[in-house]
Amino acid sequence: MTADRTDPVVRTQHGAVRGRYEQDVAVFRGVPYAAPPFGPRRFRPPERPEPWDGARDAGDYGPTAPQVPYSEAFSGYLSDPVVSGEECLNLNVWTPEPGPGARLPVLVWLHGGALTRGSSAVPVYGGGAFARDGVVLVSVNYRLGVEGYGLFPDMPANPGLRDQLAALRWVHENIAAFGGDPDNVTLAGQSAGAISAGVLLTVPGSRGLVRRAVLQSGAPEVSERDKVRRMVRRMAARLKVPATATAFAAVDRDLLLRAQAEVGRLSSPVLGGPAFGIVPDGDLVPADPLQALVDGTAAPGVDLLMGWTRDEYRLWLVPGGLVERVDRLGAVALAGAMARCRVGHEVPRGYRALRPGAGAAEIVGQMVTDHMVRVPMHRIADARPGTSHLYEFAWPSRRPGLGACHALELGFVFDTGEVPEAVKLAGHGAPQHLADTMHAAWVRFAATGDPGWPAWDATHPVRVFGDGDAPAVAYGPRDPEIALWATAPPLRDPTPTPSIVRIPHTDLTSAVRRLRRSSATRKH
Repeated sequence: MTADRTDPVVRTQHGAVRGRYEQDVAVFRGVPYAAPPFGPRRFRPPERPEPWDGARDAGDYGPTAPQVPYSEAFSGYLSDPVVSGEECLNLNVWTPEPGPGARLPVLVWLHGGALTRGSSAVPVYGGGAFARDGVVLVSVNYRLGVEGYGLFPDMPANPGLRDQLAALRWVHENIAAFGGDPDNVTLAGQSAGAISAGVLLTVPGSRGLVRRAVLQSGAPEVSERDKVRRMVRRMAARLKVPATATAFAAVDRDLLLRAQAEVGRLSSPVLGGPAFGIVPDGDLVPADPLQALVDGTAAPGVDLLMGWTRDEYRLWLVPGGLVERVDRLGAVALAGAMARCRVGHEVPRGYRALRPGAGAAEIVGQMVTDHMVRVPMHRIADARPGTSHLYEFAWPSRRPGLGACHALELGFVFDTGEVPEAVKLAGHGAPQHLADTMHAAWVRFAATGDPGWPAWDATHPVRVFGDGDAPAVAYGPRDPEIALWATAPPLRDPTPTPSIVRIPHTDLTSAVRRLRRSSATRKH
């Protein structure tokens, strides 16, 4: 195609947008799917954007949601661009054929970041390779932290999840004009994005909007309402305002973020601690989403691709030097993990027997991430055989100590391993053939529902990506560890199974804090 090709223009229901051609792919960035959630709309459910006249420029990424930046330790591994502005409820579209009639498969991407960080502007999420291979890629921004997941008595819960649902509706109403098929939409996400995607499958308002789903390193879960309320109340105490949305809406945005950072500074996916999360509300989230997927009351006929990285926990422990600290905590760390996972001694004993010589950090890390990811994914697949496909990402990062850590697979899925933001986590020399293989599987799944290996059945097939000379499909890898959760009685809670994530306030962070203080004392 010629270099002077006219910029593509597509008309949405709210107005026309003018994108750019980049390597024969039409890209539209920063397209609003909802009105700016500030001023009188702050903390409220999303509203449709105001229509505009003429062709709105869509050449640059739109504003990102207000958020607390990564710590210095994590920023050496993860990137999080900031784009200023209030129109943060926007999305991006990559398409090979911008115009009605093409009816190409669509993949809608929800970024991760613990519901407090992240955006669609991260270069690793560039959708050019998907569009190159015939899939329309849509990436979404949504509200984060207290703005998206605070729980208030005077406002509906889960505004961030409502944003995501509004984006799905926008896709259903508008994507045909970009060359996509609104009846062939795959909802995909990683980490908090995967949790959100799994919950959205159970939301009544999502019926008919999603044909398939990809859950990467995150299973559907809800947080206890009291836990999220405590976060809001602690912030209110620091801000010296009532714990209401009306009072919080009057607080300066930067001051609100500082209070959020102070209250949540010790939170960790492995170690626990205070955190925001999706809550059951009797409206948008009417029931436990994991159980709804398991018992078949939600998402009938939706194909699922689910998986994890072999060493998820290492991203959460290595950057802050917590591997050594947790190893030194020993039995205290294991006790904290049992409380977090609500299981007795049988589970850590079983992990010890299956991993002789492993330190406390490895045992705790695998226990907690299996509890959060692998066990619930196995439960879902067991309940939905024939339409579920599972994978494990096993290629180890070139960065010391990370192994096949959380988020490492993203550059391979998007085939963006050459961008500096992917190299930060993978190191130099990531194998392109692995990206070719993994990306092709996601493209195939979005198009047909079949990623290229057997669906889940009694033999438990798992596609292993990047494990050297190991077979591409393993049958029942690490099933002995999964079996530990099926046989162990739950701790202090006879009703839910261990894989339903109901995290108590008890956690390891206080023990880690004590260890840090004692280390500082010894140094002096």
